[in-house]
Amino acid sequence: MLGINEIDVDTLAKWKEEGESFRLIDIRTDAEIAQGVIDGAEVIPMHLIPLKINEFSGDEKVVIYCRSGNRSGQVCAFLAQNGAGSNAYNLRGGIISWARSGYPLTTLQKQGVSAA
Repeated sequence: MLGINEIDVDTLAKWKEEGESFRLIDIRTDAEIAQGVIDGAEVIPMHLIPLKINEFSGDEKVVIYCRSGNRSGQVCAFLAQNGAGSNAYNLRGGIISWARSGYPLTTLQKQGVSAA
């Protein structure tokens, strides 16, 4: 997508492996999340992003993902339009690309996280 930062799955895996500091945000629906998440992800449903926009205005890197990268791209564009997207990255290809590249998925119960 034009006008937003993007990251590919290999770079995300490298960041995770190297202990890079960033937030990982899953914006998918409950039904999608039940199929698995990327380990370490926080769940913030897409419709709640406007209510939580102040959480994204700092210097911390934020990687946002959905199923295919389309909705998370829209969220990154929304954040950029509202002055909070300079450190937001869309995961190109979403969780589909992550899984197809052979990277593991987990469940919220396994990582001890609950949905927002």
